[in-house]
Amino acid sequence: METVKNAANYVSESIQGGGATASKEANKNVAKDDNANLSTRASATKDAVVDKKDEKSHDTKADVHKEAAKH
Repeated sequence: METVKNAANYVSESIQGGGATASKEANKNVAKDDNANLSTRASATKDAVVDKKDEKSHDTKADVHKEAAKH
């Protein structure tokens, strides 16, 4: 039963990590957009940094659950 929970948690964390990656990339594009105003670009830059942190966190958690599911 614990293996199933770890597998489900792995899938969940992987999906959340993918969402953070997509958000990070979108924010990076806004930050680079010369047509966006400065405050929008600055906010997008900050959001991209937070998304990067979230991405790493979810990826790490997914790896932990993946390893736990193997045992």
